[in-house]
Amino acid sequence: MDKMRIFVKAIYAGFMIGIGGIVYLSLDNRVIGSLLFSFGLSTIVVQGFYLFTGKIGFVKEWKELPDMLIVILGNFSGTFIAAILAGAASLDIDSSQLVQKKLDNNLMNIFLLSVFCGVMMFLAIDNYNKSKNIVFVIAPVMIFILSGFEHSVANMFYFHLAHAYSLKSLIYILTMLVGNAVGSKVFSLRPECQSG
Repeated sequence: MDKMRIFVKAIYAGFMIGIGGIVYLSLDNRVIGSLLFSFGLSTIVVQGFYLFTGKIGFVKEWKELPDMLIVILGNFSGTFIAAILAGAASLDIDSSQLVQKKLDNNLMNIFLLSVFCGVMMFLAIDNYNKSKNIVFVIAPVMIFILSGFEHSVANMFYFHLAHAYSLKSLIYILTMLVGNAVGSKVFSLRPECQSG
């Protein structure tokens, strides 16, 4: 597939995750915030945008991995654009405490929480693809947010918004990307079941 097309679709996906982050930070009620955040992933799935956490579990060959790097860069760019526009619009949102809490956690915890999120994201896409039922997109998003699982692309947005640019932040985002990929791939390799 054309690399520029992948990059642009990934920018749109990152931007939609940024929209989800904006609405989540705008609300005091975490349950409602997580529900409305799911609009971002729902839009990505329906529109066919490219989100790393939704794509990595479906990679079958090594030659597809360079495309995943393009998706990561596009997602990073899309979340950056969303954060810049949110700042320019003077929205009353702040992710600095959320980001600091993540950076205060140890890397092994971050990795494990990212694995859990990867599982949720793979199941969200796989279940939706098999059923076309949007509930299978909404529920995993709510689960990962309310459980405190780490979504690498959502965190890109929060880090951008907080201007948390450091070597430590980069290491944490890379750890989240790897954890999301591991969780997603582990569930993508499961044997297919014909019944429950």
